[in-house]
Amino acid sequence: MSAIILSMLTFALVGAISPGPVNIIATSSAANFGFSRTLPYVIGATLGYTLIVLLVGIGMNGILQTYPQITWALQYSGGAFLLYMAYRIASARPQQGLPDYSQNMPPRLLEGALAQALNPKAWLVSMSGVALFVSAHTPAEYYLVAFCVISFIMCLFGVGTWAAVGHLVSRYLAKPRNQAIFNLVMGLLLSGTVVSLFMH
Repeated sequence: MSAIILSMLTFALVGAISPGPVNIIATSSAANFGFSRTLPYVIGATLGYTLIVLLVGIGMNGILQTYPQITWALQYSGGAFLLYMAYRIASARPQQGLPDYSQNMPPRLLEGALAQALNPKAWLVSMSGVALFVSAHTPAEYYLVAFCVISFIMCLFGVGTWAAVGHLVSRYLAKPRNQAIFNLVMGLLLSGTVVSLFMH
């Protein structure tokens, strides 16, 4: 049992901390708005991913395999949403001096949950995890609860780490030109992850 939990922890951490759309948005938000104002987004993304793991574990996996058009709809709507977020990041107006955390709107809790719900990577990782750690073991309900709890903790840590990195680089964004370049690069990276998801 302890070996399975350790495997779950490793799997969930790698899935949560590897570069992806949700983490890029967290980094950009924290760099522009500060860590504390990015926390609602981080929590929303964590709750969104945990809900995906739960849904996949209780049967969504079978539905998605039976009706692949749902997966396609998720992929295209997710791609559109993530491209919208990329545009918001790339076109963010630079501030004079250090980023003014009191101005503008960082992504909210609901946007964090939507970023996960519409992120094909989140569905693919959760489906793989459920197949490895839940479906193959009994009682499946016990393993699903364990995997959901571990996924929640690792996602909070993973997305939170990317937000912390964004907050750390904010001191280098005192010049509006640096902010504009950073936002453009982050927007392009997010767009690139969307394109790469469609190429797989």
